[in-house]
Amino acid sequence: MSENFIGKVIEDFKVPAYYDGKFIDVCRDDLKGKWSVFFFYPGDFTFVCPTELEDIAKIYDKFQNINTTVYSVSTDSEFSHKQWHESSEAVGKTNFPMIGDRALKLTKSFGVLIEEEGQALRGTFIVNPDLEIVAYEIHSPGIGRNAKELLRKVEAAQFVYEHGDKVCPAAWEPGDDTLEPGIDLVGKI
Repeated sequence: MSENFIGKVIEDFKVPAYYDGKFIDVCRDDLKGKWSVFFFYPGDFTFVCPTELEDIAKIYDKFQNINTTVYSVSTDSEFSHKQWHESSEAVGKTNFPMIGDRALKLTKSFGVLIEEEGQALRGTFIVNPDLEIVAYEIHSPGIGRNAKELLRKVEAAQFVYEHGDKVCPAAWEPGDDTLEPGIDLVGKI
């Protein structure tokens, strides 16, 4: 994998999803004008995946409060997502769209498809209102992610988007001091 996704504009897509007790379609136009997180995971009815989805569900209201929608994505069907949502206590807490990418188009366009398995790596992509990827990370299947850190990254990305002349240092949280890049900072940090 050598492709850099920073600044990449999301390709056109339309995929089925399970959300709020219904089957819906999610498309590129749904992302315009707001922040989005694509949260790829290997598969339904697995071990690490439900812990991650539950972790996001616990603080999903905080994502919504900052105009951000999380889309969980696997190569399972929307029907499998419905069954998993209904049968797993952890996954049953999810309150965000669960995309089924059976055609593998979305998973492939984000560069997280494990072709020989037909599954996704654990990939997380933050997309700005202009449909550009501004942050991403990809994990091997055995490493779970942290929803609080993901929220922090979205908040930092939003700050930089709104204040292009300032940047967020390591472990920045909303309200913390930021930096103004310039020659006066060289060698001072």
